[in-house]
Amino acid sequence: MILKSVASIGLGVLVALTAATSGFAQTVKIGSKNFTEQFVVAEIYAQALEKAGITVERRLNLGATLIAHSALTNGEIDLYPEYTGTALAAVVKGDLSGSADKIYKDVKDYYEKNLQLTLLEPTQINNGYAIITLPETAEKYKLKTLTDLGPASKELSFGAEGGFGERKDGLPGLKQVYGIEFKDFRIFAKLGIRYSALTSKNIDVSYGFSTDWQIADSNLVVLDDDKHLFPPYYLVPVVRQDALAKNPKIADVLNKVSPLLTNEIMRDLNAAVERDKKEPKEVAAEFLKEKGI
Repeated sequence: MILKSVASIGLGVLVALTAATSGFAQTVKIGSKNFTEQFVVAEIYAQALEKAGITVERRLNLGATLIAHSALTNGEIDLYPEYTGTALAAVVKGDLSGSADKIYKDVKDYYEKNLQLTLLEPTQINNGYAIITLPETAEKYKLKTLTDLGPASKELSFGAEGGFGERKDGLPGLKQVYGIEFKDFRIFAKLGIRYSALTSKNIDVSYGFSTDWQIADSNLVVLDDDKHLFPPYYLVPVVRQDALAKNPKIADVLNKVSPLLTNEIMRDLNAAVERDKKEPKEVAAEFLKEKGI
Protein backbone atom coordinates (compact mmCIF):
# COMPACT_ATOMS: atom_id res chain seq x y z
CA MET A 1 0.00 0.00 0.00
CA ILE A 2 2.80 2.39 0.99
CA LEU A 3 4.79 1.59 -2.13
CA LYS A 4 1.69 2.03 -4.26
CA SER A 5 1.00 5.45 -2.71
CA VAL A 6 4.57 6.59 -3.26
CA ALA A 7 4.45 5.42 -6.85
CA SER A 8 1.16 7.25 -7.35
CA ILE A 9 2.62 10.42 -5.89
CA GLY A 10 5.66 10.09 -8.12
CA LEU A 11 3.51 9.65 -11.18
CA GLY A 12 1.39 12.65 -10.20
CA VAL A 13 4.47 14.84 -9.81
CA LEU A 14 5.77 13.64 -13.17
CA VAL A 15 2.45 14.47 -14.85
CA ALA A 16 2.40 17.92 -13.22
CA LEU A 17 5.96 18.62 -14.30
CA THR A 18 5.21 17.46 -17.83
CA ALA A 19 2.13 19.69 -17.98
CA ALA A 20 4.09 22.66 -16.65
CA THR A 21 6.88 22.08 -19.14
CA SER A 22 4.36 21.71 -21.96
CA GLY A 23 2.59 24.91 -20.89
CA PHE A 24 5.88 26.77 -20.78
CA ALA A 25 6.80 25.52 -24.25
CA GLN A 26 3.47 26.71 -25.60
CA THR A 27 3.68 30.25 -24.23
CA VAL A 28 2.57 32.64 -26.97
CA LYS A 29 4.04 36.15 -27.00
CA ILE A 30 1.52 38.66 -28.32
CA GLY A 31 2.55 42.14 -29.41
CA SER A 32 0.80 45.23 -30.67
CA LYS A 33 1.48 48.62 -32.17
CA ASN A 34 1.03 51.78 -30.15
CA PHE A 35 -2.61 52.80 -30.43
CA THR A 36 -5.94 51.94 -28.86
CA GLU A 37 -7.34 49.61 -31.52
CA GLN A 38 -4.18 47.52 -31.38
CA PHE A 39 -4.32 47.29 -27.58
CA VAL A 40 -7.94 46.11 -27.65
CA VAL A 41 -7.53 43.57 -30.46
CA ALA A 42 -4.29 42.19 -28.99
CA GLU A 43 -6.11 41.77 -25.66
CA ILE A 44 -8.97 39.99 -27.44
CA TYR A 45 -6.45 37.62 -29.01
CA ALA A 46 -4.66 37.10 -25.70
CA GLN A 47 -7.78 36.42 -23.65
CA ALA A 48 -9.29 34.12 -26.29
CA LEU A 49 -6.09 32.06 -26.34
CA GLU A 50 -5.97 31.96 -22.54
CA LYS A 51 -9.54 30.70 -22.44
CA ALA A 52 -8.40 27.90 -24.77
CA GLY A 53 -5.74 26.90 -22.26
CA ILE A 54 -2.76 28.59 -23.91
CA THR A 55 -0.27 30.52 -21.78
CA VAL A 56 0.14 34.07 -23.09
CA GLU A 57 2.77 36.75 -22.57
CA ARG A 58 1.76 40.28 -23.53
CA ARG A 59 4.25 42.66 -25.14
CA LEU A 60 1.93 45.46 -26.15
CA ASN A 61 2.60 49.06 -27.21
CA LEU A 62 5.79 48.18 -29.10
CA GLY A 63 5.66 51.17 -31.45
CA ALA A 64 4.91 51.86 -35.09
CA THR A 65 4.53 49.28 -37.87
CA LEU A 66 8.18 48.53 -38.62
CA ILE A 67 9.03 48.20 -34.93
CA ALA A 68 6.26 45.64 -34.36
CA HIS A 69 7.18 43.86 -37.60
CA SER A 70 10.85 43.70 -36.58
CA ALA A 71 9.90 42.25 -33.19
CA LEU A 72 7.93 39.55 -35.00
CA THR A 73 10.65 38.63 -37.48
CA ASN A 74 13.27 38.61 -34.70
CA GLY A 75 11.20 36.23 -32.58
CA GLU A 76 10.63 38.73 -29.77
CA ILE A 77 6.89 38.16 -30.28
CA ASP A 78 4.92 35.36 -31.96
CA LEU A 79 2.01 37.35 -33.37
CA TYR A 80 0.37 40.75 -33.55
CA PRO A 81 -2.57 42.38 -35.36
CA GLU A 82 -1.61 43.95 -38.71
CA TYR A 83 -3.46 45.57 -41.61
CA THR A 84 -3.16 44.11 -45.10
CA GLY A 85 -2.71 47.49 -46.81
CA THR A 86 -0.10 48.55 -44.27
CA ALA A 87 1.85 45.32 -44.72
CA LEU A 88 1.70 45.74 -48.49
CA ALA A 89 2.97 49.33 -48.37
CA ALA A 90 5.49 49.17 -45.53
CA VAL A 91 6.90 45.63 -45.83
CA VAL A 92 6.11 44.09 -49.21
CA LYS A 93 6.37 47.48 -50.93
CA GLY A 94 4.03 46.19 -53.60
CA ASP A 95 1.40 47.64 -55.91
CA LEU A 96 -1.25 49.30 -53.76
CA SER A 97 -4.01 48.77 -56.30
CA GLY A 98 -6.12 45.65 -56.29
CA SER A 99 -9.01 43.99 -54.52
CA ALA A 100 -9.03 43.08 -50.85
CA ASP A 101 -8.59 39.40 -51.74
CA LYS A 102 -5.64 40.10 -54.04
CA ILE A 103 -3.87 42.25 -51.48
CA TYR A 104 -4.41 39.63 -48.76
CA LYS A 105 -3.01 36.92 -51.03
CA ASP A 106 -0.03 39.03 -52.15
CA VAL A 107 0.94 39.81 -48.56
CA LYS A 108 0.36 36.24 -47.36
CA ASP A 109 2.44 34.77 -50.20
CA TYR A 110 5.31 37.22 -49.62
CA TYR A 111 5.32 36.69 -45.86
CA GLU A 112 5.31 32.91 -46.16
CA LYS A 113 7.99 32.78 -48.85
CA ASN A 114 10.37 35.41 -47.51
CA LEU A 115 9.74 35.92 -43.80
CA GLN A 116 8.53 32.60 -42.36
CA LEU A 117 5.38 34.36 -41.25
CA THR A 118 1.77 33.74 -42.18
CA LEU A 119 -1.57 35.52 -42.15
CA LEU A 120 -4.54 33.86 -40.48
CA GLU A 121 -8.15 34.55 -41.47
CA PRO A 122 -8.84 38.30 -41.72
CA THR A 123 -11.38 40.12 -39.58
CA GLN A 124 -14.19 42.13 -41.15
CA ILE A 125 -12.45 45.33 -40.05
CA ASN A 126 -11.34 47.43 -43.02
CA ASN A 127 -9.63 50.28 -41.23
CA GLY A 128 -8.71 52.35 -44.25
CA TYR A 129 -7.38 55.87 -44.29
CA ALA A 130 -9.81 58.77 -44.31
CA ILE A 131 -8.52 62.27 -45.13
CA ILE A 132 -10.52 64.59 -42.90
CA THR A 133 -11.16 68.29 -42.44
CA LEU A 134 -13.56 70.63 -40.65
CA PRO A 135 -16.94 71.40 -42.25
CA GLU A 136 -16.07 75.09 -42.59
CA THR A 137 -12.79 74.27 -44.38
CA ALA A 138 -14.59 71.95 -46.77
CA GLU A 139 -17.19 74.61 -47.47
CA LYS A 140 -14.65 77.41 -47.96
CA TYR A 141 -12.55 75.46 -50.49
CA LYS A 142 -15.44 73.41 -51.95
CA LEU A 143 -13.84 70.14 -50.90
CA LYS A 144 -15.66 66.87 -51.50
CA THR A 145 -12.92 64.68 -52.96
CA LEU A 146 -9.16 64.36 -52.77
CA THR A 147 -9.06 65.66 -56.35
CA ASP A 148 -10.68 68.86 -55.02
CA LEU A 149 -8.01 69.04 -52.30
CA GLY A 150 -5.16 69.11 -54.84
CA PRO A 151 -5.37 72.79 -55.88
CA ALA A 152 -6.35 73.96 -52.38
CA SER A 153 -3.64 72.05 -50.53
CA LYS A 154 -0.98 74.74 -51.06
CA GLU A 155 -2.97 77.00 -48.74
CA LEU A 156 -3.59 74.38 -46.07
CA SER A 157 -1.60 72.78 -43.26
CA PHE A 158 -1.54 69.05 -42.60
CA GLY A 159 -0.80 67.26 -39.35
CA ALA A 160 0.08 63.59 -38.71
CA GLU A 161 2.62 61.29 -37.12
CA GLY A 162 6.01 61.22 -38.80
CA GLY A 163 5.58 57.91 -40.61
CA PHE A 164 2.75 59.28 -42.73
CA GLY A 165 5.21 61.56 -44.48
CA GLU A 166 7.24 58.62 -45.81
CA ARG A 167 4.75 55.90 -46.77
CA LYS A 168 3.65 55.17 -50.32
CA ASP A 169 0.08 55.41 -49.07
CA GLY A 170 0.86 58.62 -47.15
CA LEU A 171 1.99 62.06 -48.30
CA PRO A 172 4.11 60.72 -51.21
CA GLY A 173 1.05 58.91 -52.57
CA LEU A 174 -1.18 61.94 -52.14
CA LYS A 175 1.32 64.01 -54.11
CA GLN A 176 1.77 61.44 -56.87
CA VAL A 177 -1.90 60.60 -57.39
CA TYR A 178 -3.62 63.88 -56.56
CA GLY A 179 -0.90 66.54 -56.77
CA ILE A 180 -1.46 67.38 -53.12
CA GLU A 181 1.33 69.45 -51.55
CA PHE A 182 0.48 71.10 -48.26
CA LYS A 183 2.03 74.41 -47.31
CA ASP A 184 2.97 72.95 -43.92
CA PHE A 185 3.38 69.45 -42.51
CA ARG A 186 3.26 69.32 -38.74
CA ILE A 187 4.57 66.11 -37.20
CA PHE A 188 3.01 64.88 -33.97
CA ALA A 189 5.03 62.75 -31.59
CA LYS A 190 1.97 61.13 -30.03
CA LEU A 191 -1.02 59.41 -31.57
CA GLY A 192 -4.43 60.99 -31.12
CA ILE A 193 -3.19 64.58 -31.16
CA ARG A 194 -4.36 65.11 -34.74
CA TYR A 195 -8.04 65.15 -33.78
CA SER A 196 -7.60 67.80 -31.09
CA ALA A 197 -5.26 69.76 -33.37
CA LEU A 198 -7.86 69.69 -36.13
CA THR A 199 -10.87 70.62 -34.01
CA SER A 200 -8.88 73.43 -32.34
CA LYS A 201 -7.88 74.66 -35.84
CA ASN A 202 -4.13 74.29 -35.33
CA ILE A 203 -4.12 72.36 -38.61
CA ASP A 204 -6.51 72.34 -41.56
CA VAL A 205 -6.37 68.73 -42.72
CA SER A 206 -5.38 65.42 -41.20
CA TYR A 207 -6.19 61.76 -41.55
CA GLY A 208 -8.23 59.29 -39.59
CA PHE A 209 -9.22 55.66 -39.86
CA SER A 210 -12.56 54.10 -40.68
CA THR A 211 -12.89 52.76 -37.14
CA ASP A 212 -12.22 56.11 -35.43
CA TRP A 213 -15.22 57.13 -33.34
CA GLN A 214 -14.10 60.79 -33.31
CA ILE A 215 -15.04 61.41 -36.95
CA ALA A 216 -18.76 61.22 -36.25
CA ASP A 217 -18.51 62.73 -32.77
CA SER A 218 -16.72 65.84 -34.11
CA ASN A 219 -18.83 66.06 -37.30
CA LEU A 220 -15.73 65.97 -39.48
CA VAL A 221 -15.82 65.78 -43.28
CA VAL A 222 -14.24 62.75 -44.96
CA LEU A 223 -12.94 63.53 -48.45
CA ASP A 224 -13.66 60.86 -51.04
CA ASP A 225 -10.63 58.94 -52.31
CA ASP A 226 -11.99 59.24 -55.86
CA LYS A 227 -8.86 57.84 -57.54
CA HIS A 228 -8.51 54.97 -55.07
CA LEU A 229 -5.08 55.71 -53.65
CA PHE A 230 -5.66 53.84 -50.43
CA PRO A 231 -5.81 50.04 -50.57
CA PRO A 232 -8.03 47.93 -48.31
CA TYR A 233 -6.66 47.69 -44.78
CA TYR A 234 -8.20 44.52 -43.37
CA LEU A 235 -7.07 43.67 -39.87
CA VAL A 236 -5.52 40.21 -39.65
CA PRO A 237 -3.40 38.23 -37.18
CA VAL A 238 0.18 37.81 -38.44
CA VAL A 239 1.92 34.84 -36.85
CA ARG A 240 5.34 33.24 -36.91
CA GLN A 241 5.20 29.88 -38.69
CA ASP A 242 7.34 28.20 -36.02
CA ALA A 243 4.88 29.31 -33.32
CA LEU A 244 2.02 27.78 -35.31
CA ALA A 245 3.95 24.56 -35.78
CA LYS A 246 4.42 24.27 -32.01
CA ASN A 247 0.80 25.13 -31.27
CA PRO A 248 -1.69 24.79 -34.14
CA LYS A 249 -4.48 25.71 -31.72
CA ILE A 250 -3.51 29.37 -32.22
CA ALA A 251 -5.05 29.33 -35.68
CA ASP A 252 -8.17 27.49 -34.53
CA VAL A 253 -8.88 30.04 -31.81
CA LEU A 254 -8.11 33.24 -33.69
CA ASN A 255 -9.91 32.12 -36.85
CA LYS A 256 -13.07 31.85 -34.74
CA VAL A 257 -12.58 35.33 -33.30
CA SER A 258 -11.81 37.20 -36.55
CA PRO A 259 -15.28 36.98 -38.20
CA LEU A 260 -16.79 38.59 -35.08
CA LEU A 261 -14.83 41.85 -35.49
CA THR A 262 -16.41 44.49 -37.76
CA ASN A 263 -15.90 48.23 -38.31
CA GLU A 264 -19.02 49.07 -36.32
CA ILE A 265 -18.00 46.91 -33.38
CA MET A 266 -14.44 48.25 -33.47
CA ARG A 267 -15.66 51.86 -33.35
CA ASP A 268 -17.62 50.99 -30.21
CA LEU A 269 -14.63 49.22 -28.63
CA ASN A 270 -12.32 52.15 -29.41
CA ALA A 271 -14.84 54.61 -27.97
CA ALA A 272 -15.17 52.55 -24.80
CA VAL A 273 -11.44 53.01 -24.17
CA GLU A 274 -10.80 56.54 -25.42
CA ARG A 275 -14.08 58.27 -24.66
CA ASP A 276 -15.42 56.22 -21.76
CA LYS A 277 -12.00 55.63 -20.16
CA LYS A 278 -12.24 51.86 -19.79
CA GLU A 279 -9.14 49.69 -19.83
CA PRO A 280 -8.48 47.70 -23.06
CA LYS A 281 -8.35 44.52 -20.96
CA GLU A 282 -11.82 45.20 -19.59
CA VAL A 283 -13.24 46.08 -23.02
CA ALA A 284 -11.79 42.89 -24.53
CA ALA A 285 -13.24 40.76 -21.75
CA GLU A 286 -16.70 42.28 -22.21
CA PHE A 287 -16.55 41.67 -25.96
CA LEU A 288 -15.58 38.01 -25.56
CA LYS A 289 -18.25 37.45 -22.92
CA GLU A 290 -20.90 39.02 -25.16
CA LYS A 291 -19.84 36.76 -28.03
CA GLY A 292 -19.89 33.67 -25.84
CA ILE A 293 -16.16 32.99 -26.01
